[in-house]
Amino acid sequence: MRSRVTLVLAVLAVLLGGGLLVPAAYARLAGDDAASGGSGGGSVAAPAPIPPLPPTLAAGPVSVDFKGEFFSWALMDRETDEISGSKNLASTSSTESMIKAWFAADYLREREGISVERKNQIITAIRDSNDDAANALYNAVGRAATIKRMVSTCELTDTKPGNVPGYVGWWSFTRMSPRDAVRLGDCIADGTAAGPKWTKILLNEMSKVRGSTADKDQKARSGGGRWGIIDGLPQSILSQGPVHMKNGWTPLSYDGNWHVNCLAVTDKWSLAVMLRYPQKSGLDYGAQTCASVASQLVTPQPGAALKVPQQPTGKL
Repeated sequence: MRSRVTLVLAVLAVLLGGGLLVPAAYARLAGDDAASGGSGGGSVAAPAPIPPLPPTLAAGPVSVDFKGEFFSWALMDRETDEISGSKNLASTSSTESMIKAWFAADYLREREGISVERKNQIITAIRDSNDDAANALYNAVGRAATIKRMVSTCELTDTKPGNVPGYVGWWSFTRMSPRDAVRLGDCIADGTAAGPKWTKILLNEMSKVRGSTADKDQKARSGGGRWGIIDGLPQSILSQGPVHMKNGWTPLSYDGNWHVNCLAVTDKWSLAVMLRYPQKSGLDYGAQTCASVASQLVTPQPGAALKVPQQPTGKL
C-alpha cells in the first residue's frame, strides 16, 4: 500500500513539475525553431553588423586635366605616418604663404607669453595671410635660421632655401615638396612645431582662415585663403572636426605663372597640393584643382554602397 501511494505521488510530482516548466521551455523551443526555420535544430545568432567607418581621405588614384608647368600632391595618413601621392611628390616649388604657419609656430614654441602686438601678427598672418605680419614674425625668428630649424624640427628631406635670382633670402621662395608640406602639417598638428602650450591656439587660428578667391578678398599685402582642399571635402568629413589650413598663392612675374599651394590637416590626415600654371588661368583654376584632388581621395565616395561583411552562422 505504501509503495503504491509513493508511486502515485511520484507521478503527480512529475506531472505538476512538468506543467510548471512547460511555458518557459516552450518559449525557448519556439524561439529556437523560429531562428532555425523550424528545422528542429538550434543555430548561433549572427552578430550585429559592424558599422562602417566614417569617411576620410585615403590613398587612391587621382586624375586631373591639368594644364600647367607643375602639378604634384601628397597625402599623409597621420595614424600610420604613411605618405602617398603623385609620382613627383618629392619635386619642389616655392612655398609662398603656406610657410607662414611655421613662422608662428617657431615664434611661439619656447615662449611663456606674447605681447598683444605679436598676437595680432600671428592672427593676421594666418587668418588673412598678411605679408607685413609674416615679415615681422620672420625677422623675430632669425630669418634664414628659421628655415633651417623647420627642416630639422619637422624632419623635412626636400626643402631648401629659395635661390631665385634677385630674390635671394625671400622666405616665399623657399623650395618645398608636397611630401615635405604634409610633414610640415603633421609637425604643426602633433605639437612638435609650436609646443604643448601653443599648439591648440595655433591650430585654432588655422581653422579660422577666411576670405575667398574673389577680387574683393584679394589685397596687395593680404588675401582671402579659405578655398581649395576644404571645398573638396563633403559634409560627412567637415562634421567630424575642424580642418586646419594655410594656402599660399602668388602670380610671379619672373616665370609668368601662378604659384598655388594648398595645405590642410586634420586629426587623421595631412594633404598638400602644389601647382604652377599660366597666370591667364586665374586663381580659381588652382583652387578648383586642389578641391578636385581632395574630393577624389574621399573614402568611401559619397553615395557609394557600403559592403558589410556577412557574419557566419552555425548550428549546434
